[in-house]
Amino acid sequence: MKYVLKLFAAALLVVLLNAVMPPSVHAQNSSESVPILLYHRFGPTVADSMTVTTPVFVSHLEYLKANGYVVIPLRKLVDYQLRKGPPLPPKSVVITIDDAHKTVYTEMFPLVKKYRIPVTLFVYPSAISNASYAMTWDQLREVKKSGLFDIQSHTYWHANFKQDRKKMSQQEYEKSVDMQLRKSKSRLEKELGATVDMISWPFGIYDDWLCAKAAEAGYVAAFTIDRRQVTGADSIMKLPRFLLTNANKGKAFEWIVAKPKPEQPKAGKGNQ
Repeated sequence: MKYVLKLFAAALLVVLLNAVMPPSVHAQNSSESVPILLYHRFGPTVADSMTVTTPVFVSHLEYLKANGYVVIPLRKLVDYQLRKGPPLPPKSVVITIDDAHKTVYTEMFPLVKKYRIPVTLFVYPSAISNASYAMTWDQLREVKKSGLFDIQSHTYWHANFKQDRKKMSQQEYEKSVDMQLRKSKSRLEKELGATVDMISWPFGIYDDWLCAKAAEAGYVAAFTIDRRQVTGADSIMKLPRFLLTNANKGKAFEWIVAKPKPEQPKAGKGNQ
């Protein structure tokens, strides 16, 4: 009975969220769209499937600059979706990064400073100053101090909610989800002295119940890896992003940021 009541409460919260904040709060014009780009790691060579080489990242920034795109802070897009901010510039683009890999500091940070672009970094705190692949707290403070990095949550230890739900009891799962959402937020706010109220879903795993729990925990927006541009038809807790790999260059990258969207180019040398 208790479980049924909890499910009902979560469902009711989703309904209330959709009433108070309808799909992207029915942002001003559902025909408008903004691409959110998602990066993970950088380097001189492709170390894994999530690596975008530094030269390819530079080519992305150069293309945006040469073609009149405006890189805006993620916060501006969220405020606009929530009807708390002014209209966005034409050809707006948002840049995000997940995980806080050490190459964000060594490879990306110098370029962010060079091009003076705002970015949002989603972090899972358990790795910071612990894992050899991750940034340190001092590095996070340094990039935040630049004024170009907004640091937000990626759960506490990059939770796989799909696996957790299968192997845990419902009570254990609910407790784990609450911990992942709340502990990440509180730790980041304590270490960095900034408001943390946005989250990106690890592995792109989300559902209405998780969205409701995130809202309960104090998050105002959440981000997926659904591969399309943000429009007014999108839920504020399910905003899509383009996960970029090193193959997304040339025509493939141009298609991702294009407005209005042309037909997607076919894979091939001409799209590299």
